[in-house]
Amino acid sequence: MENSTNGTEQFNGEGFVEELRNELQEIDSMEVGDHAQRFEALHQKLNQALSSIDGL
Repeated sequence: MENSTNGTEQFNGEGFVEELRNELQEIDSMEVGDHAQRFEALHQKLNQALSSIDGL
């Protein structure tokens, strides 16, 4: 089941990475004092993504 289409339908890795890159660029342009809250939200998003693909 390595190439299961169910996994790609539930999780688009390339789109997710692009979204993360855009968020990191936004954070980079913000004031340093505002980074912590955005990094925490990004960390939660990464944890959710890893949890959703854990069974693949």
